[in-house]
Amino acid sequence: MGTIKISNADARNLWLEANGLGSAPTGRLDALSIIRGLGFVQLDAIQVVSRAHHHIVWSRNQHYREPVLDKLLAKDRDVFEHFTHDASVLPMEMYPMWRRQFRRMKEKVERSSWYGNALQPQLLDDIRRRISDDGPVSTRDFDTKLDGPREMWRRPPHKQALDYLWYAGELVTCHRDGFTKFYDIAERVVPKHLRETEISDRSQIDWLCRAALDRLCFGTLGEIRKFWDAATVAEIADWSRRDSDRLVPVEVQAADGRWTKAVASPAIEARLSSLTTPTSRLRILNPFDPAIRDRARLKRLFGFDYTVEMFVPEAKRQWGYYVYPLLEGRRFVGRIEVKAERAKDRLVVFRFWPEAGVAWPDTRMRRLDAELQRLTKLVGVSDVVWFCPRS
Repeated sequence: MGTIKISNADARNLWLEANGLGSAPTGRLDALSIIRGLGFVQLDAIQVVSRAHHHIVWSRNQHYREPVLDKLLAKDRDVFEHFTHDASVLPMEMYPMWRRQFRRMKEKVERSSWYGNALQPQLLDDIRRRISDDGPVSTRDFDTKLDGPREMWRRPPHKQALDYLWYAGELVTCHRDGFTKFYDIAERVVPKHLRETEISDRSQIDWLCRAALDRLCFGTLGEIRKFWDAATVAEIADWSRRDSDRLVPVEVQAADGRWTKAVASPAIEARLSSLTTPTSRLRILNPFDPAIRDRARLKRLFGFDYTVEMFVPEAKRQWGYYVYPLLEGRRFVGRIEVKAERAKDRLVVFRFWPEAGVAWPDTRMRRLDAELQRLTKLVGVSDVVWFCPRS
């Protein structure tokens, strides 16, 4: 098979379809299928409107409400939490494919000087024994304190020890209270057949790469590696040589007209032939939405230059603390800074920026108003109030 050329319009359509954003977010809710399709959903503690993991699922089906994901984790045991590029929710059936990531994260912590006394065998054994005897714990169940000055990322030893055991796969998240994580031993949470399934390291890498490429539709080896962030550059290169017969060479047109060489799975021709135009529905996407997480890919495909600025000093921010991209059809048409004020029963729009070169006629503004009203249902408030001009 020769090189397939994918136009920019088709590349955008493929990417949005793969991310569950190609069709209207309606119909019967199946949150687990959404997570399976995406591969993972990033967790984040920041709650400006709704936390990232809830908002991401809601963007794919607006019947979603926050207790649904909690039930998948705590009652149904259909998902587990661990690290991709960041803390994430993953389908439980992927657990055997994640063993190498447990090992990689464990070794990474052990090489770090950051954890210090938290890895003392006695402290780790005490935590293991306590959870085994008494059941799940959260960081609130310990009274160890930090010595010395308080700094943003410093944590007490028990918190670091719990993290280490969680990274290593000895402990798992059994449920959450709000965003507070409760830890239990894996044997009491993960189904036995998944814990006992043995898959070679090489087979895990092969599966992770193929699964990433399937969700990317097309990508460079760097993009494949970054998708899960569960393999090294050398491991991805070795896989590409082993799987070369299954990889279809493609060239993908960027928003600026340039072409980038990449690879795709054998299904790419079928996916292109069945491709449809994305819905014209306007969406308010979360800053951690998987469709926009790879900022370089986002800019290349959509010409949309976006970054998060939560950790940028206020005086140096170009936009704001928590700014949401606005997606309409297959292009980004603006950004909005909005916050839920639950005590006042309202969603507040503080700032709004139309994207350069994008007109905002009344029809587009009505679509934004409709999306804001839909967002109130997720948050559980009644009104939308604008504290800034609407143009």
